[in-house]
Amino acid sequence: MRPVSIETGVLKHAEGSCLIKIGDTHVLCTATIEDRVPPFIKGSGLGWVTAEYGMLPRSTNSRMRREATAGKQGGRTVEIQRLIGRSLRAGVDRVALGERQITVDCDVIQADGGTRCASITGGWVALRLAVQKLMKVGDVVSDPLIDPVAAVSCGIYAGQPVLDLDYPEDSDAGVDGNFIMTGTKKLIEVQMSAEGSTYSRDQMNTLLDLAEKGVDELVAKQLEATGA
Repeated sequence: MRPVSIETGVLKHAEGSCLIKIGDTHVLCTATIEDRVPPFIKGSGLGWVTAEYGMLPRSTNSRMRREATAGKQGGRTVEIQRLIGRSLRAGVDRVALGERQITVDCDVIQADGGTRCASITGGWVALRLAVQKLMKVGDVVSDPLIDPVAAVSCGIYAGQPVLDLDYPEDSDAGVDGNFIMTGTKKLIEVQMSAEGSTYSRDQMNTLLDLAEKGVDELVAKQLEATGA
């Protein structure tokens, strides 16, 4: 793993917030609590966790155009924010959360590979802090967060298995994968593809082992940051 740091309480108004840094990838994550849910679950008693994701114009080497000026989100943005949302929901007891929505916003300040993984990992920290506030005031009786959720990239670069790829490694990797897991090592989602070469079952198992190691380290950082 590249060096990991998580600074909490970085925004005054958000119910939960953190700045997560994994190497040179920096993502600002916030969680907002609202006393409403989407229409399709209204009246069900279930809570909802959703996410939004974006990259700032100079988070990359050259300036990116703001998606707001284009009038729509790009396909990559939509895919990533859906991934973040469903990953975080996998660690939530929606009955215990009650009929409310928590929106996790992930804004990439600086990108050097693994932005979706950093967003999921930091997003859980922001979510944890928001839920702690709900429990402190008694709005939620039992803890709705079942298990920490974290994500890490793994790939095969120059013929070698690599944990937590930075951008140069990611852009030239023969095999690239993102692994989303719980703190108890249960898989939520695996995105894995041959970018330049195929891979064997043994190689996939090696990358899964690496991912477990990385997620262990990330969960330890999450728990340290939230005091959980």
